[in-house]
Amino acid sequence: MVRTFVVTACVALFVLMAAASADQTAAQPPQSAQPAASLLNLNTATQAELEKLPGVGPAMAKTIIEYRQKNGGFKKVEELMNVKGIGEKSFLKLKTLVTVAPAKTER
Repeated sequence: MVRTFVVTACVALFVLMAAASADQTAAQPPQSAQPAASLLNLNTATQAELEKLPGVGPAMAKTIIEYRQKNGGFKKVEELMNVKGIGEKSFLKLKTLVTVAPAKTER
């Protein structure tokens, strides 16, 4: 009888924990890719905007801008790995936060 009670109590506790976890999960917004409107364009971003990216400080932001100027802008996001100091690990942190669109030219 004690054994049955312990098993029943464990099952009830498990069910309560699962329900609480499901409630927390439902209350949190999904952490998927960011909406396109909030992506930072590598071809138009200022140094200050680049510095807001994770792992990008003043020196790296300056290096990204210099690469962009020297190479005529980024054609695809993966080119960010061509910037000295940005390897695959850093790129993986940044790729969902940035985009590439042609810089607007003034007429």
